[in-house]
Amino acid sequence: MLGDSGDVDENQGTNAPRDPVGVTVSSFEAEFDYNSPTYLDMIDRSLLNLGNNVRLKRAIEKARRGEPVVIAFIGGSITHGAGAAPIHLQSYAYHSYEHFKKMFAPMDSDAVQLIKAGVGGTPSQLGVIRYERDVLRDGSVQPDIVIIEFAVNDADDETRGNCYESLVLKALASGNEPAVILLFSVFKNDWNLQDRLAPVGFHYDLPMVSMKDALVEQFQKTKDEGGVITKEQYFHDIYHPTNVGHRIMADALGNLFRVTDRTNLDQKEDELTDLPIIGNDYVNVKLLDRKNGEQIAQIESGSFCLIDTELQMTEMDDHDYGTPLFPNNWMYVPGETAGDKGFELHLRCSRLILIFKDSDSDKFGTAHIKVDGELVKEADPHQVNWTHCHAMLLFSNKEVGKHVIEIDMAPGQKDKQFTILGFGYVD
Repeated sequence: MLGDSGDVDENQGTNAPRDPVGVTVSSFEAEFDYNSPTYLDMIDRSLLNLGNNVRLKRAIEKARRGEPVVIAFIGGSITHGAGAAPIHLQSYAYHSYEHFKKMFAPMDSDAVQLIKAGVGGTPSQLGVIRYERDVLRDGSVQPDIVIIEFAVNDADDETRGNCYESLVLKALASGNEPAVILLFSVFKNDWNLQDRLAPVGFHYDLPMVSMKDALVEQFQKTKDEGGVITKEQYFHDIYHPTNVGHRIMADALGNLFRVTDRTNLDQKEDELTDLPIIGNDYVNVKLLDRKNGEQIAQIESGSFCLIDTELQMTEMDDHDYGTPLFPNNWMYVPGETAGDKGFELHLRCSRLILIFKDSDSDKFGTAHIKVDGELVKEADPHQVNWTHCHAMLLFSNKEVGKHVIEIDMAPGQKDKQFTILGFGYVD
């Protein structure tokens, strides 16, 4: 996803009503009817697959008993809340969390915890690496429900669904057996990757919610013909929903919660014994960065010895402040370090993903990556041209072996900067 805006819609005038936190609300937003029969029909169409309900019903019953329940979201900028204002209170993730509390934990809503881990411009190729840190919080959190939203981000997934299915399986395999829900958002041009990713959900009989199924057909209709909302009303820009759009996404998830609650308990849960439909090669991927690198590998940082603090930020959970992503990094700045030696990593692994910083600054330049002495990739931080985290697959082998990874500035780029944010490796 190429944008990460959280600005208020341009059409919201200064005389429009304001919500309780003082954010301007458009007249359309204030008057939108979330209870009309046509709206409810649209929401019903979002339910792509009810799936096996054992895990989700378990979470619902925990909430009813007043026990702690964690509902977690991982995805791209739509999960981050882009297009919503304020982003921390109007995102679909926050609304869904509020829906779940009101439905099932009205007497003790404080027992329900929100984990929101959306990062703009990133595919499941990065999400599967972030899962342990950003969702499980390095083992300190065990979500009861995990919503995965990468349907409009995974065009940039070099593994073409392998990382997505690996992420799904990583979440499903957690010791506390969380309910895993697949959410398919959609772009303004009616595009997403549902055709590639939904078969994963059907394969494991997971609950799935599709905004494409709910919205696209009705976008073509007038109000008299059954149209509920136009593209201009639903989308903040060509990628992200407005406040109303985010609320519609949350209502679609709320509908899944409601239907699941009213459905008889399935006799048993499907066991994770089926062979993967795309691949599971990255289920055990781990993050390596400056924080833990010396414990895992031999690292010679060379002239990549500084730390970059100008990083992509994201509002996690219900926070109104940004959290810097991958702060434990290695940065090269010309003239700031003695010597001219590149970064060198010695690591035993079978698969390796480099995470580096994209930037719109002309101070940043291209780096060359060698694996075992052979030039394999060129990392250009201006390929997308805005500050965010870029995941690049360096190699994927069936067997574990010891590898030497060398990163240095490309010829003619020594006067430029480059930041290695970290690595995802499978050992």
